[in-house]
Amino acid sequence: MQVSVEAKEGFERCMTVEVPAERINSEVEKRLKKIASTARLDGFRPGKAPISVIRGRYDGQVREEVFRDMLQSTYFEALSQEKLQPAGEPRIEPLEKPPEDGFGYTAIFEVMPEVALKEMADVTIKRPVARVEETDIDEMVEKLRMQRAAWTEVDRAAEDGDQIIINFKGYIDDELFDGGSADDVPLKLGADQMIDGFESGLVGIKAGESRTLELTFPEDYQAANLAGKDARFEVEATKVSISELPEVDEEFAKTFSPTGDIAGLRGDIRANMERELNSRVNANVKEQAMQALLDTNNLEVPVALVEEEAGKLKNQAEAEMAEHATADNQKQELPLEIFMDNAKRRVALGLIIGEVIKVNNIEVNAGRLKEKIEQIAADYEDPKTVVDWYYSNKEQLSQLENVVLEELVVDWVLDQVKVEDEQTSFAGLTSGGA
Repeated sequence: MQVSVEAKEGFERCMTVEVPAERINSEVEKRLKKIASTARLDGFRPGKAPISVIRGRYDGQVREEVFRDMLQSTYFEALSQEKLQPAGEPRIEPLEKPPEDGFGYTAIFEVMPEVALKEMADVTIKRPVARVEETDIDEMVEKLRMQRAAWTEVDRAAEDGDQIIINFKGYIDDELFDGGSADDVPLKLGADQMIDGFESGLVGIKAGESRTLELTFPEDYQAANLAGKDARFEVEATKVSISELPEVDEEFAKTFSPTGDIAGLRGDIRANMERELNSRVNANVKEQAMQALLDTNNLEVPVALVEEEAGKLKNQAEAEMAEHATADNQKQELPLEIFMDNAKRRVALGLIIGEVIKVNNIEVNAGRLKEKIEQIAADYEDPKTVVDWYYSNKEQLSQLENVVLEELVVDWVLDQVKVEDEQTSFAGLTSGGA
């Protein structure tokens, strides 16, 4: 077998493979003899038909099978011989040559890039440092009070923060549109539940009063048939209510904390907020570490891998859209191009992380995995049940091992770079969606 490789643009390679006729004929004869040993042909006892008869009847079929099988086997044999690692499926093009000269083909494919990790000593990562203050707990208590707010009907004009009950009808070009009308709808003014201008247009309305709102749907509105359209809403208010917050007493505490007292409630809140704070700090540092790996190594990646990853992201996005699809908002085909940038980042980062793991022999030990499981379980009422569930579920345990493996890579990055503490607040860190 003769193999030659030509380097094309970027990661593309053109590999030419030529297999001599002797190798083809030898395999064909081997298979014909096997057929002859069991073949049942008219006029001959089973397995006694002459090889010339077998060849006349089966040669074409067997030769086709040999070509197909040898194409696959010689492709991988040639890759191994040339020490090539393809990044995707090849494009096979047969060579034009007479049967007596054997057969050949060209395989065009991209190869995996070589990853050579670069020094990161000049990189600085800023680690957020914050603590849960009493004022943070006070704010959370207020949020819990809002969750338990009671609504009391009042006889006055509606203000921001009030709840109104409305009936409304929506029109586009003086025609009612599907999904644009409803009765007895509770709406809290200022909560941004409706499109821009709807809630603000109802400030000052009283029970029994009607208003007409001339609005425009956002260009990126989830229902494509309404996006960017001008609409008119005829709205009637039937009730105006104000919020009455509960007192922070033992009765209130019992609804959120098993201790049933205010001190215990605040202690539970602090514990939850500190877990949240720790999670946000870790996520912030991880994002910086991953970006540092990308910026430092600046790895170009094969198009085949990027398109494959983009396809996965596309399928995932379409599946999520399908779950929320309605009769007016059917599943749509998303263009692959919108996922390409994210896919390229994910592929490059995955290759770099893989090299970090390989070069540094990073492995997940049982202790670190157990610590992660217990950390997750701490957020549930019955931590032991959660721990047992993870250890009895191989798929979930494997996914968690990958999470821990990434955390170990982050630890490695932090050992390579300069880490500077950066003072911040609980609100500053958690409100940014880190």
